[in-house]
Amino acid sequence: MTKLHELSIAEAGRALRNGAVTSVALTEDALARIAAIDPALDSFITVTADRAHADAAAADADFARGIDKGPMQGVPYALKDIYDTAGIRTTCHSRLRMDVVPEADSVVAAKFKAAGGVLLGKLATHEFAIGGPSFDLPFPPARNPWNRDHIPGGSSSGSGAAVAAGMVRMAMGSDTGGSIRGPAAYCGTVGLKPTYGLVSRRGVFPLSTTLDHCGPLSWTVEDSAITMGIIAGHDPLDPASADVPTPDFMAQLHGGVRGMRIGLPRHLYATAEGVSAEVIASIDAAAQTLGELGAIVEEVTLPDYDLFNACGRVIMLTEAYAIHEADFQSRPLDFGKLTWMRMMPGAFVTGADLHQAMRLRRELCASVNRTLLTYDALITASALAPAPAFADIDPDNPPTFPIQALTFNVTGNPAMSIPTGFSSSGLPLSMQIVGRAFEDATVLRIGAAFEAASGLASRRPAMAAA
Repeated sequence: MTKLHELSIAEAGRALRNGAVTSVALTEDALARIAAIDPALDSFITVTADRAHADAAAADADFARGIDKGPMQGVPYALKDIYDTAGIRTTCHSRLRMDVVPEADSVVAAKFKAAGGVLLGKLATHEFAIGGPSFDLPFPPARNPWNRDHIPGGSSSGSGAAVAAGMVRMAMGSDTGGSIRGPAAYCGTVGLKPTYGLVSRRGVFPLSTTLDHCGPLSWTVEDSAITMGIIAGHDPLDPASADVPTPDFMAQLHGGVRGMRIGLPRHLYATAEGVSAEVIASIDAAAQTLGELGAIVEEVTLPDYDLFNACGRVIMLTEAYAIHEADFQSRPLDFGKLTWMRMMPGAFVTGADLHQAMRLRRELCASVNRTLLTYDALITASALAPAPAFADIDPDNPPTFPIQALTFNVTGNPAMSIPTGFSSSGLPLSMQIVGRAFEDATVLRIGAAFEAASGLASRRPAMAAA
């Protein structure tokens, strides 16, 4: 029999509706699992047990009355601790916000509540979604369930760890330079950065307003598609929100890839510094699998990753420093060391620097979108190597993780990290699937086809089988 924590959102939904399980049972199982496993992983900052029990009881009562609010009703989930939650602290993993208790939910949290979801708690992040992994913060950094001596990625570190360990089927993260896709890659989960503007960020603490995206980490592609159906949509009070029709993310999810044209910018990662031969081989094998499924996969050329990285870093550091400038001037010692070191260069970016970055951004976006006129999607690397070990990170210098994700924060295209296999050390390997703007459903469709062919969704870390 499938254990409760191994049920996907879709499977849990069917079990809830046919009476095989209750939301209270799912919730109690999840809370027990958190209590048993999370002390070794530190993925949760706040466990909202009372709220979870109340949400579960309400969901079961609605089912009993014939009220069905949709696929998340009665299903437990968790939020990165930068999402505002009414009456529940939102710390951003920082001593500067230890006592911040929002009066209102973020838009995403409110949508989950309206959909009947069960909030299990708030998850670890790098401080303000940028500074980590650090040991000088009020809470310890999360650890990787596949090997707790290794990092789970950042900054949605707790989200990646909690999903991989089976404490929750889906957790919300945020992505400014790879903070959804990096943890997904290192933890062996699915991680979707939606098209810029497709999911409201109102009530989510910002890092870089023109690069920030909100999206899910989940165990399966289908669970991310279900989640997107709940959280996507125009928000007139979010200035970046796109007023476009909300796609049907499930309609063609299992339509396969036959006849699709997929571009492979292999040059971006195959010769990159720090790339693992295992990563190259796994993406080559994934491309072959997609070809065997009927897609036409061809190598393409994009601008060098260093251009995207330089462009994105200038924008990110400028905007991040602007957001935190008052605290840097009045409370600089309350920031963690790595946060301070990462953000402070933003104080020295000139107007000319920012102008040049914005000009380059337009050129880079145009180049990617021209390629996507010919191809339905791209596949490329997410992480260039398996998750680094904590022991290999210098605690006195901000680490540079070998991932290639910032490209699609600069352009705003939908991009999803999906597992492609495992390294010889037993750590997950991955690739990115990238689509045209607002064609997130196509990204999910390709991911679902590859996931079904690979069978990797059945692989879970030993900790998750306890």
